[in-house]
Amino acid sequence: MASSSVSAVLSLATLLILAAPLVRSQPAAAPPAPAGPLNLTAILVKGGNFNSFIRLLQQTRVDEQLNSQLNNSFNGLTIFAPTDNAFGGLKAGTLNSLSQQQQVALALYHVLPRYYSLTIFQTASNPLPTQASGKTGVYTLNVTTTTNNQANVSTGVVETPINTPLYSDFPLAVYPVEKVLLPYEIFGPQPPAAAPAPSTKKPNSPPSSSAGQGADSPSEGSTGSGASLKGREAGWSFIAGVGLLGIAAGNLL
Repeated sequence: MASSSVSAVLSLATLLILAAPLVRSQPAAAPPAPAGPLNLTAILVKGGNFNSFIRLLQQTRVDEQLNSQLNNSFNGLTIFAPTDNAFGGLKAGTLNSLSQQQQVALALYHVLPRYYSLTIFQTASNPLPTQASGKTGVYTLNVTTTTNNQANVSTGVVETPINTPLYSDFPLAVYPVEKVLLPYEIFGPQPPAAAPAPSTKKPNSPPSSSAGQGADSPSEGSTGSGASLKGREAGWSFIAGVGLLGIAAGNLL
């Protein structure tokens, strides 16, 4: 009985010795890979239904600017991402009618230069500057919060609700919107064109009527003199005629 116990112990010890190298040869578990830099385009692609907005960001190269800023910013960014249906609701040719500079402004107008959750929007002061504002104080928009974690964003031209974010983790928040945010500075009523300045050139003076009359028609004085002269000539002719008649009568007598 004792020999059987010894044999069992020896067998167990032998198995442990043989298994030890196998345990030591297994590699340690790899640590989780560090998270890569944030990429707005990748987030929009994963969300789906943002192809038109992605194309606008890429054509204007705003996507490169935003991705760089996302990974080097202390304030973060908030993106209002119009869906493909939103772009489909625009009048045909709207984007093509814009200059390259206006297209860049339109893309930047959908970006707020800090991170906003729906809770932070409740204490934000309107109007809010956008990435298109710069230091000029234009290209702003208003965000008003409502109940049930919803808000409305207004540009002065269009208004649309925002609610569930596509992505919300500092430093980035992305909110889908069902309308393209049209800035007032581009799509608002334009002031009428200025009237042309009045001409300072003086018109040519017409010839005086008195000069024309003097050149083309005799004066009243000359007309009267002509009539008087004709009268005198007629009087002398009458006298001469009477004298001739008297002479002729004397000869007859």
